[in-house]
Amino acid sequence: MNWEIIIGLEVHAELSTRSKLFCPCSTAFGGAPNTQVCPVCSGMPGSLPAVNRAAVEYAMRLGLALGCSVAERCKFDRKNYFYPDLPKAYQVSQLYEPICRDGALEICSPSGPKTIGIREIHMEEDAGKLNHNGVTLMDFNRCGVPLLEIVSQPDMRGGAEAVAYLEKLRDTLLYLDICDCKMQEGSIRADVNVSVRRPGEALGTRTEMKNLNSFKAIARAIDYESRRQADILQSGGAITQETRRWDDANGVSYGMRNKENAQDYRYFPEPDLLPLRIDAAWLAAVRESLPEMAHQKRERYMREHGLSAHEAAVLTSHRNVARLYEELCALSSQPVESARLLTGEVMRLCNATGTAAEDLALDAAKLARLVGFVLDGKISRAAYKEVTEAVFTRDADVDAYIAEKGLMMSLRGDEAAEAARLVLAEQPGALADYRAGKQKAFGFLMGQVMRKLGGAGNPALAERALRQALDGSD
Repeated sequence: MNWEIIIGLEVHAELSTRSKLFCPCSTAFGGAPNTQVCPVCSGMPGSLPAVNRAAVEYAMRLGLALGCSVAERCKFDRKNYFYPDLPKAYQVSQLYEPICRDGALEICSPSGPKTIGIREIHMEEDAGKLNHNGVTLMDFNRCGVPLLEIVSQPDMRGGAEAVAYLEKLRDTLLYLDICDCKMQEGSIRADVNVSVRRPGEALGTRTEMKNLNSFKAIARAIDYESRRQADILQSGGAITQETRRWDDANGVSYGMRNKENAQDYRYFPEPDLLPLRIDAAWLAAVRESLPEMAHQKRERYMREHGLSAHEAAVLTSHRNVARLYEELCALSSQPVESARLLTGEVMRLCNATGTAAEDLALDAAKLARLVGFVLDGKISRAAYKEVTEAVFTRDADVDAYIAEKGLMMSLRGDEAAEAARLVLAEQPGALADYRAGKQKAFGFLMGQVMRKLGGAGNPALAERALRQALDGSD
């Protein structure tokens, strides 16, 4: 029997502000445990929070980028629960009046373009971190770091769509420069809600898997959990609404606790924070500050530079790659060759070395000089590839490397003419084949001319010299 998989995602994105949501403590990752804590984020009696304006603007930026309506008034609420990693024993969040509602994200699903609805975006503070090593130790540095929770509608129908949504959302956060999206550091995490139903029926009972931190793990978890639920329903059982933990090493999920509802958290308005008012002028200023997004760059690259859709997609796959491309274009004035270099050899080297796009750190000035050399006919395409690898792997100096390896091609026409004359004298058989109309013979003769020049000849110059020699030998 066929079952339809229903997926909704709750994505937590840690904002890249310098200070926490309600206090001036640093948000820097990796500090010594409990060194980035103050009376406010540690929940000391009598301490009062103050809202970080930058965090509010980051939320507005994301809401605008996703086509949400940004609330003129929003407020914070207390979410009460047993939090061993929150010293206040409650979390400040936004249940009743979130900052953004009713947006959408366009994705490329396996079946084609699809719109995923965004129910809401709300601000909240992060919890601390529990370190388990024989004993459990608590690091409160992360307490109070600003989070955005992006809650989707249950519009996804499989692991592939969920991953496509997450990738597009990650790209949006990176282009807006509001989250570094380093999953290994917990900067972006996802809770996955999964249910199954027979096509056309009402939504089934869902389960939630918490804090999955890799896209591959999310796809595997969805696949497993949907099959588990389908098997239960197929055998006449019922699904329990619960929170489950995903064990990626063993490829299984297991129950943690019954799924809580809003009333279980005993929400009430945060008494220490006034509601936020977002007037039209503030919203307009934030809208004006929005950067050019990935889809806008793709359209511009194709329109202005004549790039293919594939090239434009690769160049905008990460903000760092787009930045490098635009720097290279500005320095070389060669957008097409710059695109070919980055989408070809540089991406090949990234894949070969396991270099992630966010870690790509190439000197655009060196690449621009390299582009100039090959387009001016001073180095061959083979040398172009070799020097690119040297720049990529060890930041080699382009001029010094070319000189050291003897890669500069000869530009002297008399040398090319002499080489062509000697080849025709030494290869009468190939010359006869060329005269008989065998075009492959020309390629053979060109190869011999280049060999005579020791690999340092300019191919265009050598070809011109060979054709002139052939014409003169009639």
